[in-house]
Amino acid sequence: MAIAIILILIVIASVLFHILAPWHAAPPASNWGSIDTTLFITLIISGIFFIAITVFMAIAVMRYRHKEGARAHYQPESKKLETWLIIVTSIGIAAMLAPGLVVYNDFIRVPKNAYELEVVAQQWQWAFRFAGRDGKLGKSDIKFVNFTNPLGLDPKDPLGQDDVLIKNNEVRLPLDQPVKVLLRSKDVLHNFYIPQIRSKMDMVPGMVSYFWFTPTKTGKYEILCAEYCGVGHYNMRGHMFVEEQGAFDQWLNSQPTFAQTLTTAAKPSQDSVLEKGRLLVEQYGCGACHSQDGSTRLGPGWKGLYGRTEQFVDGTSALVDEAYLKESILDPKARLVQGYPPVMVAYTLTEDELGAVVALIKSLGAAEQESSASEKLDRGDDLATQGQRLAESLGCLVCHSVDGSKGVGPSWQGLYGETVTLADGTSIKADEGYIKDSILNPGAKIVKGYAAVMPAFTPSDQELSALIAFIKSKANADADASKAEPGK
Repeated sequence: MAIAIILILIVIASVLFHILAPWHAAPPASNWGSIDTTLFITLIISGIFFIAITVFMAIAVMRYRHKEGARAHYQPESKKLETWLIIVTSIGIAAMLAPGLVVYNDFIRVPKNAYELEVVAQQWQWAFRFAGRDGKLGKSDIKFVNFTNPLGLDPKDPLGQDDVLIKNNEVRLPLDQPVKVLLRSKDVLHNFYIPQIRSKMDMVPGMVSYFWFTPTKTGKYEILCAEYCGVGHYNMRGHMFVEEQGAFDQWLNSQPTFAQTLTTAAKPSQDSVLEKGRLLVEQYGCGACHSQDGSTRLGPGWKGLYGRTEQFVDGTSALVDEAYLKESILDPKARLVQGYPPVMVAYTLTEDELGAVVALIKSLGAAEQESSASEKLDRGDDLATQGQRLAESLGCLVCHSVDGSKGVGPSWQGLYGETVTLADGTSIKADEGYIKDSILNPGAKIVKGYAAVMPAFTPSDQELSALIAFIKSKANADADASKAEPGK
């Protein structure tokens, strides 16, 4: 009887949750209505089957519960029941598929006055191309891809000379103008997905897929890759800005054309060397793992990298100079930087290409010459600030967040003083001793739910104290209050 009551409560709770749900779909694109209607029909049909099956289970549990002396009736097959199940199931599946076919037909019937926007995917970044003043996109082919032409446009096609290239993860579109989105991939399978406009489409290497929509609401919308495409998949993000026609025209006119990029690449100057480095970085997708603005990513950031002393997993260190950078590109596993996973593949660049990439890294600023990480502590800052700077330099914040968000390793927010459950089922309090052991010998006590991927570090006592002080500073108020109460 208790099981039957629980099943009925689950049905009631599910229906009430759907009716009273606080989340409502936003209408930023012309196609959203038909897609949402299709999803609603699918939900209703699935809901009917869910309610019918669950209620049947509850009735069966109550009616046919175990009784003394009762004997189950054996019925190996029922053609009548099977026939009805086939008919009802077929009708339900057809009812769910039919609206989807109607919506898909609408998605591929592009208005004649639609803009053409090409989206090019590559591990792990986006690039975009608009038609120029002639309103037509030039031809492209993988054989034309090189450091000056990362999108592979045909340099002899006159239609492509005025095409506008957007070589970053942000694109803008005009309000209330239909857009035909052409999708292609340079390397592996990707998926272009903007949740708010309800559109997503696979990007298959060697194929060009497409869909269309009309932006109906200004704003900023996130672009995601919805197909796993490698270790940097999570970082393959971008943004679409929808704005008034005048603002869009002004932005589009300020972007370089294909012909301009070819001219810039041909100029023998320091600027052209840096531009060549930028093009190579875009071509090989380096920006997916290495930031140029100091933000934390899968690999070391390039801002202020040149001239810095890096600490390696084997306990040694080296100055980041031209020779080190070239070695790291050609043989990235030769010396692994502490705090970063060994996921970078080797590249086979020419000497000129290596020089261009190194010049780009040098242009992002040189670090102060420091002989070791411990010297970062001798600046008069408080211990927690020193620990934060040390955690950033060692790459700790790549895996451990300080805001409570999920990461490769446990978050440091609220960690100090908490009771941690380990993979072997035991528990331990996250005090200074535990944190020191976790840094010096991270494989000894693995936290439940996390992989044993952290390398061992060999910091000095001063560095350990600074890191612990920083972790302590991230303990939340509840944890501090709990520690202060007697008996806890």
